[in-house]
Amino acid sequence: MTTRSRWDNERNLTMLADFYELTMANGYLQHGLQDKIAYFDMFFRRIPDDGGFAIFAGLEQMIRYMKNLQFTEQDIAYLKGKNIFTQEFLDYLRNFKFTCDVWSVPEGTPIFPGEPIVKVRGPVIEAQFVETMILLTINHQSLIATKAYRIVSAAQGRAVMEFGSRRAQGYDGAVIGARAAYIGGCIGTSCTMTGRDFDIPALGTMAHSWVQMFPNELDSFKAYAKSYPDGCTLLIDTYDVLRSGIPNAIKTFDEVLAPLGKRPAGVRIDSGDIAYLSKEARTMLDKAGYPDCKIVASNSLDEHLIRDLLVQNAKIDLFGVGERLITAKTEPVFGGVYKLSAIEEDGKAVPKIKISENAGKITTPGAKEVYRFYDKNTGIALADLLTLEDEVIDETKPYEIFDPLYTWKRKTLTDFTVRKLLVPIFEKGKCVYESPDIHKIKEYCKQQVDTLWEEVKRFESPHNYYVDLSQELWDVKYNLIRELSNRPLPQF
Repeated sequence: MTTRSRWDNERNLTMLADFYELTMANGYLQHGLQDKIAYFDMFFRRIPDDGGFAIFAGLEQMIRYMKNLQFTEQDIAYLKGKNIFTQEFLDYLRNFKFTCDVWSVPEGTPIFPGEPIVKVRGPVIEAQFVETMILLTINHQSLIATKAYRIVSAAQGRAVMEFGSRRAQGYDGAVIGARAAYIGGCIGTSCTMTGRDFDIPALGTMAHSWVQMFPNELDSFKAYAKSYPDGCTLLIDTYDVLRSGIPNAIKTFDEVLAPLGKRPAGVRIDSGDIAYLSKEARTMLDKAGYPDCKIVASNSLDEHLIRDLLVQNAKIDLFGVGERLITAKTEPVFGGVYKLSAIEEDGKAVPKIKISENAGKITTPGAKEVYRFYDKNTGIALADLLTLEDEVIDETKPYEIFDPLYTWKRKTLTDFTVRKLLVPIFEKGKCVYESPDIHKIKEYCKQQVDTLWEEVKRFESPHNYYVDLSQELWDVKYNLIRELSNRPLPQF
């Protein structure tokens, strides 16, 4: 069962919406459109840090939000004070009930630009209103989960701890960001609230102030070792790593832990030339009889610095990564968008499209499904395919895919299996999905990333994973573009 956190339960986030969601809703009601069924897709256009894929996260918080949609009398009084909303609309909000159908990819799924990762169908006021929170929640957590995966990947099997609470963009950024970092592969977090609310390991030892509070470094180490003989990790760079930090740590291990039959957990270096200091520290620890004592490195690390440290043969066993992870410093915006894709007329989905002179901003119309093709023998993901929702993929027959822009680039897939990426989350406003616990989400994420080609996972110039349109969907899109683009210019 998923841990139900205080973060989720104690706040009504209904009014966390862009104001135009409400002005449009008021207008829809005035024009009798409140019952018009609309389809919206959330998707993103570009992978952060020019990576090969992103990781989807934030679904659990999106579900909690949708379950608790309700306008309070205080909310309605505030809106009434704006003097732009009709009384009919305020009464509508007083009785507001979420009745949409919602589909989403599961948390931890590798995702790619242009494909719907959340799909909402329902009365236009409701489907439009949830835009802001869907984007806020999914954009933030997917960004941090993706960054965490990159950092964990750079560590080449060494553990990464999330240490960024104090540098996060606000307290929700710290708490929920640490959750996303865990999905992306971190082993735990320094954020105690995340540990409590999401059953994620909360980790930490001491700050430099602990060392400074005692008459000398050795006394501080011995005091800490006596308080925490199990899992004792000492911070060794307050004064001088090699002249005092390591010698005093070794003396503490010899005089406090050894008599108790305990082994040290580690030492942490938080400044200086970490590559050089870690190698020297490793030599000193090994010589003193502590080859099992791990060396932890922190200090404004990211995937690039970690990779450089390992190229230099740094002797580091664990990394504590803070500000550059929790803020995704090198690419702090995920860029997901939420666009109308269809409306229903007489029970049939009628495709809608947004056209732009910027080809990347032209949307893909229609009520859609997203399929992922896997090689039947290796389990490797081959391509994703967007189709109209009534199309069926026959796994017993070859299937031709093609590039939506360079349509002469075609490939016939054989010996494949497919699965739908979008799974039902809400049906007529009732949640039909039970979120896995956070540990299962993390495990699922790793399993799914392992289905990608290594060329897709590399940092530099990753292989472009195929996200294609079915022929039927491609025809719908380009017929709409032709139809709308060929209209005569108005005469003034």
